[in-house]
Amino acid sequence: MRLVILGGPGAGKGTQAQQLCDNLGIPLLAVGDILRAEIAGETDLGKLAVSYVEKGELVPDEILIRFIGRRLLLWDVFNGWVLEGYPRTSFQAEELDFLLEDLAQELDWAVWLKVPTEVLLSRSIERDRSDDEPEILQRRLDLYEERTMPILEYYEHRNKLLTINGDRSPEEVQQDILKIVNS
Repeated sequence: MRLVILGGPGAGKGTQAQQLCDNLGIPLLAVGDILRAEIAGETDLGKLAVSYVEKGELVPDEILIRFIGRRLLLWDVFNGWVLEGYPRTSFQAEELDFLLEDLAQELDWAVWLKVPTEVLLSRSIERDRSDDEPEILQRRLDLYEERTMPILEYYEHRNKLLTINGDRSPEEVQQDILKIVNS
């Protein structure tokens, strides 16, 4: 099973992705966690990404595409994966499809956790991470609306989009996802 998790900041992508990995026995590829670790470790990728992350900007496509392509070559993803935090734009989604085609793989589903904007904002404030200051949060929500929302049309056109009501308990959301992906 190969899945991407989509949703705004605070939608529960990380929680749902981890639960899916546990339930399906596949690895989690969480781009946000990986970028934070790369930044903390001051790696080449981290050095390229740090200024964007600090401003609440999206890391440029060429950096993420290169990283994802390299990551999908590792042995642990052979039987599937859940990708969280990527793709965030239609261009990235298309590039991911090209990468998967080159690797003789195919995305099964793009799972969109649909959550109202006011809920996204309050959830993000509650988690109290260093990159969740009000100005940065608002910028991330604006970027989400501007760049990420068109990705839904991309996946819907390819009959790969699963829309899930993410404004419920994590257990209810997970049950709905599993019902669909296991059918």
